[in-house]
Amino acid sequence: MYIDRLRNALKKMENKEEAEKMKQYMRGQFEYFGLRAPVMKDTFKSFIQENGLPAHNDLYFFLKEAWAMPEREMQMAGLSIADKLKKEMTQQDIEWIEYIIVNKSWWDTVDHIAKHIAGYYFSKFPEQIHTVTERWIASQNIWLMRSAILFQLGYKDRTDKERLAHIIKETKYEQDFFIRKGIGWALREYAKVNPDWVWDFVHIEELSPLSYKEAIKNIKKTKQPS
Repeated sequence: MYIDRLRNALKKMENKEEAEKMKQYMRGQFEYFGLRAPVMKDTFKSFIQENGLPAHNDLYFFLKEAWAMPEREMQMAGLSIADKLKKEMTQQDIEWIEYIIVNKSWWDTVDHIAKHIAGYYFSKFPEQIHTVTERWIASQNIWLMRSAILFQLGYKDRTDKERLAHIIKETKYEQDFFIRKGIGWALREYAKVNPDWVWDFVHIEELSPLSYKEAIKNIKKTKQPS
């Protein structure tokens, strides 16, 4: 099977010493083959050249298999394959996007999904933004909520600031570190194209100290909010 061939290709490059370091860095949450980024990239590239990609119709099934594997590299490989197939997305693909957000969740997968996969999905199907992000916010799942906050990270001047503001207002009182850090990150990125709006927003809204600090990190200003 495709998933078995992929796992075998990664396992051949196993480095147990590195695997232990990676496991410790991730607080023991995941097992690893111990493939550092350059090795992972070269191994994955060779595998795709030899085996190709799964069909888009099989992607959800493939991702469920990849997420069932204990080694974190299998989920990372799954994200790489999802990236390569995302141009074929349909509206129904929100099902597997949500699946990989809420299963084996941590910042290393969720942040990539939010920006590169969910962000792409919403740019292709903007009519889904309201329904899906409202559902994510109401879910009380911190990783769905963080994804709603972060999906516009790559949008730059295409950012819907009203949507961003709404999502932040709905989540700013959450106590979770990843929510508060995510709010700051989203605002810091938008500040690269609209610093005045971000500066005014953070001085009007009651943000946590962490969100505020992150949001204004790159804004060189001394003015008072307008």
